[in-house]
Amino acid sequence: MERVILHSDINACYVSIELLEHPELRGKPVAVGGDVEARHGIILAKSEEAKRCGVKTGMVLWQARQLCPELIVLRPHYEKYERYSHACRAIYSGYTDLQEPFGLDESWLDITGCHAHKDGYLAAEDIRRRIRRELGLTVSVGVSWNKPFAKLGSDYRKPDAVTVFDRDNFREVVWPLPVNALLFVGPASTRTLGAMGIRTIGELAGADPEALRLRMGKAGLTLYRYANGWDDSPVRRFGCLPPAKSIGNSTTPPRDMVCDEDVKAVMLALAEEVGGRLREARVRTGLVEIAVRDAADLRWTSHQAVLDRPTDLTRELYRRAMALFREVHVWPGPLRGLGLRTAALSPTDAPEQTDLFTDYARLDGLRRIDAAVDAVRQKYGRKCIRYLGAAKAADLPREKCTFISRA
Repeated sequence: MERVILHSDINACYVSIELLEHPELRGKPVAVGGDVEARHGIILAKSEEAKRCGVKTGMVLWQARQLCPELIVLRPHYEKYERYSHACRAIYSGYTDLQEPFGLDESWLDITGCHAHKDGYLAAEDIRRRIRRELGLTVSVGVSWNKPFAKLGSDYRKPDAVTVFDRDNFREVVWPLPVNALLFVGPASTRTLGAMGIRTIGELAGADPEALRLRMGKAGLTLYRYANGWDDSPVRRFGCLPPAKSIGNSTTPPRDMVCDEDVKAVMLALAEEVGGRLREARVRTGLVEIAVRDAADLRWTSHQAVLDRPTDLTRELYRRAMALFREVHVWPGPLRGLGLRTAALSPTDAPEQTDLFTDYARLDGLRRIDAAVDAVRQKYGRKCIRYLGAAKAADLPREKCTFISRA
């Protein structure tokens, strides 16, 4: 049986949700962007009016305002976006239990064999109309027999449209498209393929797979299969995604870090975030990696270390990350950014080898503190309670919160 895969993409997700509460801004160039003062000043989403002025996602705000002086920039509200994302998924669940999120605003749906929704185009049209009627948002939906072409279909026509790529039309419609329109073909892959004389999806489909493997490794063969429509990867049930191989976070503070005290504040804030995500995923890390971005040339360098025992404790992550930083870093100049990543993950309930030299009473105390903090954050939001040192993170803007003064 031929698979029927849909890919639904909320059009200009962040901006569309903001405009539901600011209808007076409809028809005007609007964008959702970061905080310029906190140096997170990039465009996260833009309206069609802003897009026509040349504003692009990822563009620095000052550049966007040069292209569109009348641009209205709104601050992001991620919790609101998550609520609408869940509402969309609730609608999708009426069609299939095979729905795989791809970020907050996109999802793949596999409706193969669904008795009530056999026709992919009709199902996609029904989804598009329901989301518009029930949520006030518009979606573009791609329909195909594989995930990459369904994703390409949702990108092909925007906004509020349905596009079908089937075995009869994909050579005429898909293959002439630029190669960077294909899933997972980013700037680096585009340059590599361009150096091989490959500029369209059709040229990628007709390329020598061995040459692609030698030049790009397994990724080259994967892209070759995508271009030919040979992808057979399944759409996973929501909540049944494969476990993460790593968990991390990075940040650019409002000002450059110039001393250990600055780094300690930012590192503790990162350890809070990463530790919380480890505990939420019910895993512990056996490896810590830090990334440091120099302010002079904006280059990232990374260093990692294997831990004596797996951990998910905020204070343990912070302690080991700072020890690693002091081992490898000297201060030739200010630092622009900092990152913390964990890998070699194992389940929280995995057996642990004990020893005579570890202070397990101290670790148990830290674990109770983290559990209490997690419970408060789950009820009142992530930003309601923080370590005092993390709230000071290189003069990060202070939010209304409760401080834990154990850092």
